[in-house]
Amino acid sequence: MWEVIADHKEYGIEVLEEGIADRQLAFEEQERTKWAEEIGTFAIKMSSLAEKAKQLQQLFISEDQTIGTPASLKTLKVQMFKINDAMTTVLEVAQKIEEGIIKKNNQK
Repeated sequence: MWEVIADHKEYGIEVLEEGIADRQLAFEEQERTKWAEEIGTFAIKMSSLAEKAKQLQQLFISEDQTIGTPASLKTLKVQMFKINDAMTTVLEVAQKIEEGIIKKNNQK
């Protein structure tokens, strides 16, 4: 059995706690399936991004010349910084999710 212990306070959703206190709720199978599909979609998008990054890397390490105006090169740099910032945020959130789901010992 697994338990989600994610800290809601970090996201300002304490109001969800009102009226339910610390009552445990089970994820119904249909809900778990829906979440699993969403996570699968995330994985596909991440794989696609990784493939695009590898292709771009190959372009820049190839012997083919790459040219552009100073403005276009600056734009590319800004785009790369945006992707890097977004990936950093995504990885931080993924780490929090991983830390917020723990294996529970089955108690009799």
